[in-house]
Amino acid sequence: MSIFRSYINKNNTLISNSYTNTGRNPVTELSFGASDYLIPNYGYTRFIFNLDLTDLLDNINQGIITRGCENNMTHFFQMTNTSSFEEDLLNTKMTTGRRRATSFDLILFRIPKTEGYYGDPQYWDEGVGYDFNEFNLAVVNSQGGGSPLTYVDDKSFSTRPSNWYQTTTISNWSEPGIYNNKNSGNVNFSDLVIVDRQHFEFGNEDINFNMTDEINGIINGSITDVTGWGIAYLPDVENITGLTEAYSVAFFTNHTQTFYQPFLQTTYNDLIEDDRNIFVKNQRNKLYLYVYNNGDLVNFDDNPVVNITDRSGSLIVGPLTSCLRTKGVYEINIPNVFNNNKTPCEFYDNWSNLLLDTHYIPDITNQFILKNYSNRVEISSLSKSPETFGFDFYGIKQDEKILNTDIRKVGVLIKKAYSTQTLINGIEAFYRIYVREGTTEVQVQDWTKINRTPNEYYFIFDTRDKIPNQYFVDIKVNISGQRDTYKRQLTFQIVDKK
Repeated sequence: MSIFRSYINKNNTLISNSYTNTGRNPVTELSFGASDYLIPNYGYTRFIFNLDLTDLLDNINQGIITRGCENNMTHFFQMTNTSSFEEDLLNTKMTTGRRRATSFDLILFRIPKTEGYYGDPQYWDEGVGYDFNEFNLAVVNSQGGGSPLTYVDDKSFSTRPSNWYQTTTISNWSEPGIYNNKNSGNVNFSDLVIVDRQHFEFGNEDINFNMTDEINGIINGSITDVTGWGIAYLPDVENITGLTEAYSVAFFTNHTQTFYQPFLQTTYNDLIEDDRNIFVKNQRNKLYLYVYNNGDLVNFDDNPVVNITDRSGSLIVGPLTSCLRTKGVYEINIPNVFNNNKTPCEFYDNWSNLLLDTHYIPDITNQFILKNYSNRVEISSLSKSPETFGFDFYGIKQDEKILNTDIRKVGVLIKKAYSTQTLINGIEAFYRIYVREGTTEVQVQDWTKINRTPNEYYFIFDTRDKIPNQYFVDIKVNISGQRDTYKRQLTFQIVDKK
């Protein structure tokens, strides 16, 4: 499984009955409860954002990210809680004086059209505000919406759109605050598309909303005219009255100067497990075809068709239609049809229907050797001694500085420890990528199987969706019942292209 991250391209925090804009603030506070500057004396906030899906869609169009072999691509939106690092902050107050909220639910909703599900899309601007200064707000009437006060010399404070009432300088939300939480407005809570809902027991949990159906709908064109999404408390929480304190939970926004930018994480399966060198009887095996044009991986116009034959040319199984595992790599899953064949025995996989840019290419025939299942089994009267491994890498050099425009193929040479000669094949190996913030390891990619081809182990590392930082790679090998982790086997830096 591989990942791709898409980031927020604009966000803002809408403050109930206020023209204040805090779109440039590195933190959003979602609050509810008592308020000294509003009549009635309670208020709440909502966070809105949009995602830049350009690179994700481009990777899908190129076939780098594909659902050709299985339809299991997922999308989760993640935001880091500012208090997730220290449990001592639980049940304390923030610097704003608001108490940290606990035991609540947040919803993720799609920004509605002017009439809810119908009408025109509501386009909005992020704004240039930074601070939320209560002394800049006029006390408004019971309906809210009085004229804002501004200070010319206060650069960090702004009432320019977007805000609770306005989307842009010349347009307003069809309902202040986007929707009415009492179902008595032009656009109501009941009109919203709720994408996901998450419970927060302690209030220090990170946001992890499942947007799989939503993003897949945008990808396949069944969902259109989306102008962003919002995060809010349930109406039952927003409408609580009589509280003597304000409560809030805070998350890093896309303007944070830390590594904790919010992102949409797309997870997809592009794992290559090529069995050509270890094709074993009595189990399903996979074979692959790798397609290059002038050294670059390319996709055929259609999926190739495969026939498996023996040395005499007799058909064993086929035709089988292959699937696109990732760009330029086609996979065929061969069923267990060799029970009556002797081992070792030579077979051939013939790939046809090879059409590239409307031009037919001659069929390709490759060879594989069927081996007995017992070749994978090792039986002994003695227990096996622990094994240790060493690793060499190519594609990224140790401590290399890499531009965040590169896509690198990282080869992994797995060897017996203290040996420069003995390479190991046919084992299960994984990699993990992370950055370090102090003593904390911040995960970028969880443990992922390394691709296995007949001639190498490798993984693809796309720097385009990675934040400039120093990165570390751990390797894990599973063999002989061992699960050994080798820390920081590769270190490199991603830097901005100037």
